[in-house]
Amino acid sequence: MSTNGPYGTKAAETVSVVIPTFDRAFMLERAVLSCLAQTNPVHEVLVCDDGSTDDSHARMAALGDPRVKWLPGPHVGRPAVPRNRGVEAATGKWIAFLDSDDAWLPEKLALQMEHMSLVGTDASCTNAVRIRPTGESLGVYFTDASTTFGLKELLPVNRVICSSVLVKRSRLLQAGGFPEAPELKALEDYALWLRLCALTSFAYCAEPLVLYNDAPAASLRSGSMSVAAQRDAVLSDLRKANAYAAFPRAQRCAITRQLRRARRGSGRPITHWLFLR
Repeated sequence: MSTNGPYGTKAAETVSVVIPTFDRAFMLERAVLSCLAQTNPVHEVLVCDDGSTDDSHARMAALGDPRVKWLPGPHVGRPAVPRNRGVEAATGKWIAFLDSDDAWLPEKLALQMEHMSLVGTDASCTNAVRIRPTGESLGVYFTDASTTFGLKELLPVNRVICSSVLVKRSRLLQAGGFPEAPELKALEDYALWLRLCALTSFAYCAEPLVLYNDAPAASLRSGSMSVAAQRDAVLSDLRKANAYAAFPRAQRCAITRQLRRARRGSGRPITHWLFLR
């Protein structure tokens, strides 16, 4: 099989890493270095800037690695926008997402590729270790015993950490990428995972391969939206997505039932950081 680039990566397995960032220079450097240290070498690391005002760009240039590419953009404040910019620019067959304040263990991508091959899916996610800014470990995120996540597992609650996801780029494009609607801010990743469930399932690695920054201000949240409003927004997006038609009839009915419950004001929190901790 032919190779792509000077690092000997098989063309069929090329991985583009997409990292959105805003004013996180120090943590961004750690995140990028964890990509470059992968035992399965990455094809490229696309740093998708959201209008940073710190020295993030200079730090990336100082790394001196041609795989690290800076994609500038104006400040929008919604992670979906820079992530989609990265997916569009990516030249790898696979896309891996990493938030700029998280990091990977060196064997993450290699183990995910192996696991997807065994399970037969086009997407993968893993467990993570929750780390405080002090360096204190808060333990692993999930205790799920599953080997795959599909709509049945993800419709009640988001079990997928964005920084753990590895997915075929063609599937992302089929699913329409991350929804950029303002009402889905901080929910856009979950909305995309549900869309992807119409096209493939997620191979789940229970081994914690991500170091997840568990600082109070680390991740965007859905603000003052109620649980019912969050679920309404996500499921309404799913029903409008092009991928929705690919769901079997029984699954479309399940989605409709969940949406009706949300509009009655019932239902439990849908995001992993609210429900599974």
